Amino acid sequence: SSEPNMSLQNLLAIQRLQAFEATPVGVQRLLASAGRNLADARLANLSADNRFDAAYKTIMQCAMVALWANGYRTVTSQPGHHQTALQALPKTMGLAQDRVIVLDALRKQRNLNDYEGDPVTDAAVAECLAQAEFLLAHTRQWLASHYPALLAEDR
Repeated sequence: SSEPNMSLQNLLAIQRLQAFEATPVGVQRLLASAGRNLADARLANLSADNRFDAAYKTIMQCAMVALWANGYRTVTSQPGHHQTALQALPKTMGLAQDRVIVLDALRKQRNLNDYEGDPVTDAAVAECLAQAEFLLAHTRQWLASHYPALLAEDR
């Protein structure tokens, strides 16, 4: 089990993360995909399961962008790379630990839906959507203030 207070360097040392150099093109592509997933999550005519899944994808893509900007990516061959990306959010983007606990609960809910067919409630969809909207806005603001070069147009 990974400690919530582990540094990014610790996670690198135990091979949960690897060094990675983000590019503006890559970051902007992932942010655009996160935006499309968020738009899908808002579609009332989609099933609750698919709306939840799209919102969750937005959250995960934001967590990945945050790692990239800090010079890391998750080791996707390792189990638990979603959990690693979420648990790194206080270090990568200064997210409050209580919000990370909520995001991790959404990750567990997604696993129950994906692997055991547990139906997703409307309340869970609403929570996941609210968290996704917050995180995408936060990610864009955080990049603009800390890593503006990653948002810059190609010259």
